[in-house]
Amino acid sequence: MMEITATLVKELRDATNVGMMECKRALVEAKGDKELAIKLLRERGMEIAAKKSTRTTNQGVIASAIATDGKTGSLVEVNCETDFVAKNAGSLSFTQELAATAMEMHDQLAEARKTEIVAKVDEI
Repeated sequence: MMEITATLVKELRDATNVGMMECKRALVEAKGDKELAIKLLRERGMEIAAKKSTRTTNQGVIASAIATDGKTGSLVEVNCETDFVAKNAGSLSFTQELAATAMEMHDQLAEARKTEIVAKVDEI
């Protein structure tokens, strides 16, 4: 069995952003094969995401942004599981930035969506 070094664990962590202990477990299970460890971590990540996808998100934040000319604006809602997360400064900032980005990119988003709709109509 290959020795799992701290350097190898760090390389895997840098490549995946997964916790150190989880990286080490994956490397042990993969017998030191970094590519197999990445595959194992992805599979575990999908399992975790599937479990979380069924959770209800009845808390959240709504933010708005209005252009300086007053003609364009956006309203976004970001949902989460707890009010602690909803009221967190990071969540509030993220939601406000998302609203501003949606407002700034309105034309590009609308054009992209129009192209998608036209393509679907053409298929019919």
